[in-house]
Amino acid sequence: MQRRGFLALGGLAAGAALLPPLAYGRAIAAERLLERIDGAIKRRLADAALQAATDAGASYCDIRIGRYLRQSLLTREARVENVANEESVGAGVRVVAGGAWGFAATNRLDVDAVARAARQAVAIARANARVQAEPVRLAPAPAHGEVSWRTPIARNGMEVPIRDKLELLLSVNAAAMEAGASFVNSRMFLVNEQKYFASTDGSYIDQDVHRIWVPFTVTVVDQASGRFRTRDGLSAPMGMGYEYLDADPAQRVELPGGVVAYGRSYDMRADAVAAARQAREKLKAPSVKPGRYDLVIDPSNLFLTIHENVGHPLELDRVLGYEANYAGTSFATLDKRGTFRWGSDIVNFVADRTQPGSLGAVGYDDEGVQAKRWDLVRDGILVDYQSIRDQAHILGKTESDGCCYADSWSSVQFQRMPNVSLQPGKAPLTVQEMIAGVENGLYIHGRGSYSIDQQRYNAQFGGQLFFAIRNGQVQGLVEDAAYQIRTPEFWNACSAICDERDYRLGGSFFDGKGQPSQVSAVSHGAATARFDGQNVINTARSLG
Repeated sequence: MQRRGFLALGGLAAGAALLPPLAYGRAIAAERLLERIDGAIKRRLADAALQAATDAGASYCDIRIGRYLRQSLLTREARVENVANEESVGAGVRVVAGGAWGFAATNRLDVDAVARAARQAVAIARANARVQAEPVRLAPAPAHGEVSWRTPIARNGMEVPIRDKLELLLSVNAAAMEAGASFVNSRMFLVNEQKYFASTDGSYIDQDVHRIWVPFTVTVVDQASGRFRTRDGLSAPMGMGYEYLDADPAQRVELPGGVVAYGRSYDMRADAVAAARQAREKLKAPSVKPGRYDLVIDPSNLFLTIHENVGHPLELDRVLGYEANYAGTSFATLDKRGTFRWGSDIVNFVADRTQPGSLGAVGYDDEGVQAKRWDLVRDGILVDYQSIRDQAHILGKTESDGCCYADSWSSVQFQRMPNVSLQPGKAPLTVQEMIAGVENGLYIHGRGSYSIDQQRYNAQFGGQLFFAIRNGQVQGLVEDAAYQIRTPEFWNACSAICDERDYRLGGSFFDGKGQPSQVSAVSHGAATARFDGQNVINTARSLG
C-alpha cells in the first residue's frame, strides 16, 4: 500500500539542514513551539473517526492525532549557520477491514476530514484484502480509558530562548578554538512529539515526548603537512529536557586516558576543549599495527555495535524478511529462538521502553500498548524478538511487546526497535580493574564509521579514540584502527563487563527504516566491556 498516495495535504516541507524532513511540515515562529491542541477537540475528532470507520465496516480502528515539532540550531566557529523551527500537524487513521490493513491521513483537523480519512482507510483495506494471503491477527490490547504520559523533564527545551541556545553553542566553539581547534561546528536538535491515540479497543492516550541532542565536531590541521584529524563529541542524545545541559559535576566521570564520561548531565564546553586537545594528539599518534587485540570498549562506542548487530537483527519484521529491500534481513532466524548461543554466559540483552532518560521511553506505543521491558538474550542464549500486535501470534505470544511507532501522523506505524541494552556485570568491576588485566589491547571511545552486511552477521566499526593498552596500562593514542566482527563470535568473546556504576546510555537520534523511510530515536545502555582476541585492521592507505 502506497500510504502517502492517499493523502490530500496542502503544506510544504521546510526541513532543516542535517535533519530528516518532517513529513508535510512547515516553518513556524519560535513562540509557536509551546502551543498545544485542545484535549476536548482531540477527543471529539477521535470519536468521529472511530465511528466513521466502524460504520463503514471496519473491525478495528485507531487514530493518531499529532503535533510534531523540531528545532535545529547549527553553528560554525563564530557564525550562526542556520536556525529552523518546524511543525507538522494532522491525523492518521488505521483500520482493519476484510482482514486487511488500510491507512489514510489528513492535515485538516475537523470532524468531516477525519471521518473522510477513516472511510478512505476502510476502502483501501477492502482493496488490500483482495490480494492478501491471510487475515490480520491482532493480539489483544486492554482498554486503558483516558490516560496520559509525559517525558519527565525538568526544563522544556522549547521554552529556552534561541539566543541562549546560540550563546551556548558559540561559547562551545570559542572554547574549542582557544584550546587549539582549527575548525569546529556544533549543533542542537530538539524534538517534541505531542501525540493523541484512540482506538476501538477503548483507549484514549495523550503523550508528550521530548528528546535532545547536541553533537559537535572539532578539527585540527597541521599547517606544515596539511594533515588533519577530527574528534566528535562524546555525549549521547537523550530523552530529557534542557536540564541535560546543566553540566552537573556529579555526573562527570574521569576515565583512563584522560577521557571524561557523562551520565544524565553534559558539560559540552569541557568536552569540546578535550576534543581539541585529543584531535591534536591524534595528529601525532602512530598508526595501529593490525592484528588480534583484546578490546576494552566504552559505552560511547559499544552502543552502536549493540544497535546494528543486536537491536536490528532481532526486529521480527526483519527476521521475517519484510525489510530485505532496505538494510537487509537477519541471520537470527526463528529456529534459533531458545537454543542459539548469542554470547557468553555473562551477556544479557534487555529490550526496555520504560527506561528514564532514554530516547525510546514512552508510556504507550503507537498502537496503544503499554511500554514494558523484556529479555532478548538471557545468559548468552537468544530467547526472544521484538514484536507488535499483528506479529505476536507468530511467536506464540498473547500480547504485543509495545514497540510500534510512526515518525509522523502522516506515516503508518510499524515495528521499530525499542531501547536494547547490554546489562552490566553482576560482580564489582571498574574500568581500571578491567584494563589492569589486559596485556595487549585497545581501549575504544566514541562512534565512528561502520559497515554491516545484509544479514547483520559481519560488521566493522571505527571510533573516535583508540588507546593502546600494554601490560595493564593505558598508553597513548593510536590511529587508523577499526575492529571487525562476526556477531555471535564477538559476543561470545565477551569475557568481562563492568558493574552498574559504569552503566551509561548511547543512542541513535535518526535511525532509518522502512520504505518510504521513517526515522526513530532509540537508546542503548551498556557498561564498559572486554572482548578477547578481536581482529583489528589498519584503515589508512597510501596514495603513493
